[in-house]
This record gives sequence, structure tokens and C-alpha cells, in this order.
Amino acid sequence: MKVLLIDDDPATTDMLEILVQAYPCTVLSANSGEEGLQLARDEKPDMILLDLMMLDMDGLDTCKALRKFTKTPILMLSALYTPAMVAKALDSGADDYLPKPVPSKVLFAHMNSLLRRSNDQTPEFLTAGANI
Repeated sequence: MKVLLIDDDPATTDMLEILVQAYPCTVLSANSGEEGLQLARDEKPDMILLDLMMLDMDGLDTCKALRKFTKTPILMLSALYTPAMVAKALDSGADDYLPKPVPSKVLFAHMNSLLRRSNDQTPEFLTAGANI
């Protein structure tokens, strides 16, 4: 199981990486949209956690570019949480949207939901997330 984190804030990717690495999976991190696109092409992750507000290429553009070559579930995370922004994110190809900061139980529940729909099964590593 591979999870790709794309956020231009290294502190955020570091925090998410520590959280997700508590489970038996590989965590890949990118601190720009372009770097995230390249990792997604090369590594073919099972899940992508994508920040909305990034400097070089925002999350909407990154999401649209990802959708040109992958159907991997994309969970968009952002400090912006308005109905219009959620709609834009979903219209750009995101499968789900959560506001930052997000409690770990909620994050893992949404990841479980996306992975269940994409794989018709609940990955074992996320089942333990309910205990966090």
C-alpha cells in the first residue's frame, strides 16, 4: 500500500507522514505539484492526499493533471472550507475534501471510504485507524 502526500509545506507533509507511517504502508512525500505529479507517475500510489493551496501549482491544477493519467483516489485537504471551494475541488477531480486541521480518526475514516470504493475492500492498515 502506497500513500502519496502532496503539500508545499514540509511541516505538514512531515506530520502526515508520521501519522500515516504508524501503519504498514509506504509513504511518499512531495512538496510541489510538479514533484507530486512525477511521483504519482513513477510510483503509482494507492491514495493521494493533496493540499489545495500551493505556490507553484495549486491543488486544483495538480488534481486536474493527475486525472489525465490516474484514477487513484484523491483526498483534498485545505484550510479553506467553503461550499464553493469544495465544489471546485470535486469538479477538478478530487474524490473527497476535508478541512485542515483534520482529526486523525476522521482522516482515516475518509481514506477507508475512498479505498473501499476503489478496491472493494478495506485495507488492513487503515482498519487500525479507528483506534487512534
